[in-house]
Amino acid sequence: MNLVNRSRRMAAVAGTFALLSLSLPAVAQEVSDTHLAAARAAIAATGVTLEFDAILPQAVGALKGELIQKNPDLQAEINRIVDQTALSLAARRGDLEKEAALAYARVFTEAELKDIATFYQSESGKKLMNDGPIAGREILKAAEIWQRGIGRDLAQQVGQQLAEIAPPAAEAPAATGN
Repeated sequence: MNLVNRSRRMAAVAGTFALLSLSLPAVAQEVSDTHLAAARAAIAATGVTLEFDAILPQAVGALKGELIQKNPDLQAEINRIVDQTALSLAARRGDLEKEAALAYARVFTEAELKDIATFYQSESGKKLMNDGPIAGREILKAAEIWQRGIGRDLAQQVGQQLAEIAPPAAEAPAATGN
C-alpha cells in the first residue's frame, strides 16, 4: 500500500510541476496571505510535497556512505557530525513548502485552491488519491489490449482490401536469418 501511495504522490508531483512549468507567468505576482493559506491547504490535502520528505535523509545517507568509505576510522564522528548538521538544516523544509504554495497560488485562484482542498479532504478525494493509481494501471492495461486489437484488425482489414485489388504474389522465399 505504501508503494501505491508513493506512486500516487509522485504522479501528483510530476503532474503539478508539469502544469506549473507551462502555466507560471514570467513576472512574479503578489499573493495575499489568504491565497497563500489556501494554497498550503491544497498542498496538504493533495500531499504533493510529501515525497520531498525523503530528500534530506537520502542526502544524509549518501554523504555518510561517501565519507565513511573515505575515512572508515572516523565513522562515529562522521555519523555524529552529519546527523547534527542535518538536524540544523531540517527547518529549511518549510522553505520548500512555501515555494510550493507560491507556485500553486500563481496557478490557481484562491477559490480554486479552496475547492481543491475541499475535494481532496472529502471521502471521494481520499479515494481518488488512494485508488487512482490502481485505476490508472487498469486503464493502461486496457489501452495496451485495445492497441494490439486495433493493430491486428487494421493489418487484417488492409490485407483483405489489398488482396482484392492486387493479384496473389508468388510465394516469398523463406528467410535466411541474415
